[in-house]
Amino acid sequence: MCAPTGVEVRVSRVSRTFRTPGQPDVPAVESLDLVAAPGEFVAILGPSGCGKSTLLRMIARLDRPDTGSIDLRDAAGAAAPRDALAYVFQDAHLLPWRDVLGNVALPLELQGRAAGERRDAALRAIERVGLADAAGRHPAQLSGGMRMRVSLARALVTGPRLLLLDEPFAALDEITRQELDDQLRALWADTGATVLFVTHSIAEAVFLAERAIVLTPRPARILLDHPVDLGRARDAALRGDPRFARETRVLYEALRRGAR
Repeated sequence: MCAPTGVEVRVSRVSRTFRTPGQPDVPAVESLDLVAAPGEFVAILGPSGCGKSTLLRMIARLDRPDTGSIDLRDAAGAAAPRDALAYVFQDAHLLPWRDVLGNVALPLELQGRAAGERRDAALRAIERVGLADAAGRHPAQLSGGMRMRVSLARALVTGPRLLLLDEPFAALDEITRQELDDQLRALWADTGATVLFVTHSIAEAVFLAERAIVLTPRPARILLDHPVDLGRARDAALRGDPRFARETRVLYEALRRGAR
């Protein structure tokens, strides 16, 4: 496995309330503390609407907390730059008029990289997600799973040290979802990046993560912070292992307690 090169994520006493004139306030996150170590894979679970995506968006600097702080630091303790992180949404959000190569190269184009450099880096990222033969296809020619692979390649092309994923595989069939889970776990091991992964799937969280965070119903607070003790090497056979069942039971019971 690659040595960790990811950033440390430190969320301190963060709260966020959405306010609309004439409507009741909607508290989404309340006094939440969370630390993810460099190179750690953390899954975040909780009931629908509990604030998981709001938390991820604040970490990504797409939204701001009302109170508290979010600090991203590299291994030397310096503040991580904005281009150190990448975000993968639930929808692939591909540009329909661009082929796979053009979509994956877009972040580098926005950074002003030279055309040759963009092409080479994009082709490498496309190959890493198993789509080398599809570089010239357009999104309409791809399956849902292939579109998510393109989205993942686009996130990886800049070499992020923090990868934020907001239920990226939720709309896929179970077989495709498991294949992408396998691939994401392998990519994480290869890159050493820090990963925060929002999901509704307990089994997905257990398979992917080194640690699982269970949030309360809105406003989000941490109900359980649980290390997933299944070792580094994981494959499809693990899903039938009794240890896997025990870990999923722990998370299920926490989610059930939170729903009461």
